[in-house]
Amino acid sequence: MTDFERDIEVEEELLEENEDVQGTLSGRIEAILFVAGEPVRIEDLAKALNVTVRAVENEVVKLRDEYDFHQRGFTLKRFGHQVQLATRALYATDVVHLLQPVQKQSLTQAAMETLAVVAYKQPVTRAEVEQVRGVKCDYSIQSLVNKELIMEVGRKDTLGRPILYGTTENFLSHFGLTTLEDLPPMPEAPQPEKTEEPDFDVPELTP
Repeated sequence: MTDFERDIEVEEELLEENEDVQGTLSGRIEAILFVAGEPVRIEDLAKALNVTVRAVENEVVKLRDEYDFHQRGFTLKRFGHQVQLATRALYATDVVHLLQPVQKQSLTQAAMETLAVVAYKQPVTRAEVEQVRGVKCDYSIQSLVNKELIMEVGRKDTLGRPILYGTTENFLSHFGLTTLEDLPPMPEAPQPEKTEEPDFDVPELTP
């Protein structure tokens, strides 16, 4: 039996178990995401609804396309293996006029610079981040870990086995990215200006 045939068989078994469940699968997914408010993992949705991950994946795509086609007030965002219902940017001004939501505290310049190094160089150690920035980064790294924007992803196989850091799915959500491939190209470091030699002869000095 192929993997595809096995998936079909599993889906049929789950459909039989869910025959008494009222409502559509897309509606059930929508209800969970609406109540959750925060990103929910695809695997957790599948487990909660007693369906396969592929079934959830298919319904998520359908929901997203339906919201976009009808320009609904909310849209379905995907961040790695997580999905979330979010206000469509087209209507953000109307929401602000009514609710005047408090803006999230922005990251400091030091934290943003540290986060940028981790995002583009990951997996990376604290010492490697400090080498790029030229300053100590203990506080910035701990702050980013506390905000769940970066996390420990392993240890470097070198003297002292320092911690390696990488970005999290919350990082993707925070910056509205689907995958790390959506990061803009890394800016090139400015090249030092070359000093041209004078085009005239310099007389030799005699003792």
